[in-house]
Amino acid sequence: MTGSADNDPVILVDADDVQVGIAGKLDAHRRGLKHRAISVLVRNAAGAFLLQRRSPAKYHSGGLWTNACCSHPLPGESTADAAQRRLSQEMGFACRIEPLFVFQYNTPVPGGLIENELVHVFGGQHDGAIKPNPAEVSEWKWISYADLVADMRARPDAYTVWFRQYVDTHGGMLAEWIGRS
Repeated sequence: MTGSADNDPVILVDADDVQVGIAGKLDAHRRGLKHRAISVLVRNAAGAFLLQRRSPAKYHSGGLWTNACCSHPLPGESTADAAQRRLSQEMGFACRIEPLFVFQYNTPVPGGLIENELVHVFGGQHDGAIKPNPAEVSEWKWISYADLVADMRARPDAYTVWFRQYVDTHGGMLAEWIGRS
């Protein structure tokens, strides 16, 4: 997941999401320290997911397709505020969001880094203009949930590890959520 700067501080947490410290983002990812993160899933009224392709310049997982945005709250920032901030910074729009689920994972990612994150996943609906930040996003598209799942199965390496895990673990809930547009 990404933030606005390679070494922004991240909030270190225990398995219950209780803050236990602060570390630089790269240090946390190099050492595999558990930290708080956010992700935002966005659907439109037609029931399609908004995907972004991460800029190839990102410090990890560049060029891979993923959900609308993801990052880390800054110290003292709520997860909801961080999700709103990063959605605007990455995709150039704001929308009402709601908590969907909390997800923990610990896995290596490209670049010799480790994602050990407790992620607060939010969902929102947007049907207006999208103006992504080219430093964050190389391209974007809307895709139906069925097409997303089929493509993810056919080309798993084209997607970020966390997004694949969201779909694998919470697929039924996501299919229901996308259908509620």
